[in-house]
Amino acid sequence: MTDYTSRGVADATTARAFSAVSWGAVLGGALVSAAISLMLLAAGAGLGFTSISPWSNAGVTATTFGIAAVIWLAFIQLAASGAGGYLAGRLRTKRVGVHTDEIAFRDTAHGFLAWAVGSIVGAVLLASTASAIIGGTARLGASAASGVGSAVSSAASQVAGRVDLSNLDPSAYVTDTLFRTDRSVPSSTDAAPGRGEVGRIVAMSIRNGDMAPADKTYVANVIAAQTGISQPDAEKRINDAIAKAKETAAKAEQTARETADTARKGAASLALATFIAMLMGALASSYCATIGGRARDKFDV
Repeated sequence: MTDYTSRGVADATTARAFSAVSWGAVLGGALVSAAISLMLLAAGAGLGFTSISPWSNAGVTATTFGIAAVIWLAFIQLAASGAGGYLAGRLRTKRVGVHTDEIAFRDTAHGFLAWAVGSIVGAVLLASTASAIIGGTARLGASAASGVGSAVSSAASQVAGRVDLSNLDPSAYVTDTLFRTDRSVPSSTDAAPGRGEVGRIVAMSIRNGDMAPADKTYVANVIAAQTGISQPDAEKRINDAIAKAKETAAKAEQTARETADTARKGAASLALATFIAMLMGALASSYCATIGGRARDKFDV
């Protein structure tokens, strides 16, 4: 006569000897999920490049492209995570003598684990791409920020020669003040001693926000001597030039701020969309794992 009690105890002891997690099924589902994600990501990149254009009035708008990218990102998570979760649930080792609710929980857990491992694998594989994107964004921000200095330098160049504000030496300005004279400077030429000095004075004044009265009087004398205009007209030229330089600098700074703000909003939207897409992927993987588990129990006899 068969001792069913002894056999039941033996089966329970054997079941406890094995882990409740079938890591082979989890890793298999995770690898499939990561592979499908990369495949769909490459397809999305190809479709994206064909839909945009560097020419004006050609290709989709930035808003349309952004919405399409978010939808495609959600589709990638649903398709890849769903496939990986289904395989993880379908390939999980079947345990005998386990309650139905426990089986459903284990299948769901295997789907969630497959999604988690697949996400980590995908993040590692895409690390180099993310690094390149971040580096490009940083260079864009640096270029936008340097636009302010370039605009100010350009404005100063229009007043008195080409002066590089980034390499402006304050000691040169102080040295110029030591050798100032009330005598007329030579006539206007690119190599005239007064031209370079005036450029440094103007550059220093733009950097400080305004020109000192003594500097303005001196520069007006130099301009009047070289151009033949009156002292008041020379001072008016100085005021107009500095005002124009400030206006140009303000516009450049506003453009840089708008560019940075646009980049900030884009990064925030992308991060939020990624979070929602990954949450959808986790739910899809867990649910599809239960479907795979039911199919396993149906055919595994």
